[in-house]
Amino acid sequence: MDFCPDCGKMLLPKKDEDGNSYFECPCGYTNKLSEEDKDKYGVKKDVETEDTVIDKGEDIDIRPKTNAECPKCGHNEAYWELRQTRSADEAETRFFQCVECGHKWRDYD
Repeated sequence: MDFCPDCGKMLLPKKDEDGNSYFECPCGYTNKLSEEDKDKYGVKKDVETEDTVIDKGEDIDIRPKTNAECPKCGHNEAYWELRQTRSADEAETRFFQCVECGHKWRDYD
């Protein structure tokens, strides 16, 4: 990546009518590429990709879990998170959500 010596902005690759590559800055500065620079700064339009994302068709919850009894259904496992709801010199508030019924409650320290 090269930058314009006049204004410091990033130089963008361009091609002229003859197919010659050069760098151009929005301020008007241009820099032609030498033959050895063409290999160094080559831009490929063909991108080889592989599908790396696998959709399992289900939602996977990655929130942390802990042992906490739900006040609504009595289930003993809940998702949890900490949030700073009061001033910074006071403890965070713990929020829980029951894994079984989805009931939400909070716990103060």
